[in-house]
Amino acid sequence: MTQASLIATLLAPPSLNGAELTTLPGSVQWLEVRADLVGEIDTDWLRDHFRGRLIYSFRNDSLDRQQRLIAAAERYDRVELEADRDFSTELLNQVPHEKRIVSWYGRVKNPSQLRDRFDLVSSVPASLYKITTQAETISEEFLPLWLLKSLRRTDTVADAQGRLGFWNRLVALQLGAPAIFGAVSPSDPAEPTVVKLIADYGLPELAPVKELFAIIGNPVFHSLSPRLHNASYREMGYPALFVPLLVDSFEEFWREFVLTKTLDSLGIPINGMTVASPHKEEALQAATNVSAMSRQAEAANILVRNNGWWNADTTDPDVVYAAKQQRSVSVREKRAAVIGCGGAGRAIAAALVQSGAGVTLINRGAERGEHAAALLGLSYIPLPDFDAQGYDIVVNATPVGRDTDEIPFKIERLNNEAVVIDLVYGSRPTPLIGGMRARDGVAIDGRDVLLTQVRHQFQMMTGQEMPDAISV
Repeated sequence: MTQASLIATLLAPPSLNGAELTTLPGSVQWLEVRADLVGEIDTDWLRDHFRGRLIYSFRNDSLDRQQRLIAAAERYDRVELEADRDFSTELLNQVPHEKRIVSWYGRVKNPSQLRDRFDLVSSVPASLYKITTQAETISEEFLPLWLLKSLRRTDTVADAQGRLGFWNRLVALQLGAPAIFGAVSPSDPAEPTVVKLIADYGLPELAPVKELFAIIGNPVFHSLSPRLHNASYREMGYPALFVPLLVDSFEEFWREFVLTKTLDSLGIPINGMTVASPHKEEALQAATNVSAMSRQAEAANILVRNNGWWNADTTDPDVVYAAKQQRSVSVREKRAAVIGCGGAGRAIAAALVQSGAGVTLINRGAERGEHAAALLGLSYIPLPDFDAQGYDIVVNATPVGRDTDEIPFKIERLNNEAVVIDLVYGSRPTPLIGGMRARDGVAIDGRDVLLTQVRHQFQMMTGQEMPDAISV
């Protein structure tokens, strides 16, 4: 099994004790110091707090730029030179070729333009070449991958900063890129930390990948699905990669990412995706074959490719069946409230009805609530008018409570025996789950819901069972 080099990028000044550096995993070989963002840091201090090697990067066009780079070459193991402005004879003479990382940043619209940029970048000897494109369309996000496939080199990192996020940074490793960059500390959700790259994708170990799976939605980078799926692939030796894709427009994504079959041409076809809010209704329309439950709920949360066709289904009702089987929650002839009338809420409400419960729909917006009520033949109550008293089961199918202090309803109105199912999960238990536990109530946490659904989705996508040892 090959390995990728992990490069942690310092995007903000470090703390006085350097804890964010000393706690970096030992598998992180390089620290890139963005001097334009963090200033000039004493390299002796950096080496005292980081056990690997140091890269100097300065992306400002200041008057003393050349002097900074020359000085850095004395103190750092690598220095980034930008092809557009750092090819002066004096600078190249002062920075040995074995210390150079030659880079280019900008937008290109076609493979020919990108190849021209690579020819410029690679025109001087260096230890590593780096190209990062600014993709303004989904189709432009594929360009660095085509470049890597055509080069068949192991000294070039090429990726795109685009709408969908950091997915092609991961795929690039499968096409010859020798290294991957991740932030030292969390900043932008679309910029993964190096710790997240290790936890979610098993880096630096690099197993061959023959197919791609994804979760699509907005937001999506908080999802634990990549971690669960990729850990299962590693455990089983299954040659796949699962990535998050930030999708604003489902129609554009389907047209430019899926229907073009570009990934097929690159040798890593996309064969399945879980669908998060707000795309569950449109996902249903894109499929050739639709399950009965998805049709009833007018929503799908999983699309699986089968012989070139796309099948739509929903695993949202799994939470109801798991509550009955795993938590012994009685559903038949119980009074249930489902808060949230999106795709997940509608599917769960339909499953509760099938299991014999009497269901009331609750929603903040009247239009969606009334539509769901008409679709499923159920009653609807506006959220401000909802009183939890008398309900045996309450399901929160809204994003309320994800890393906030909000609770979607007054839990003190619940009966003592009531069961709460929360689809939301975050970095900590939601206030709803915390409140239920404080009163010793029965609560099914969003992470338990996630694991139940992921196990089913994994089986649907791969045809195999997820290993029992995998957990959130």
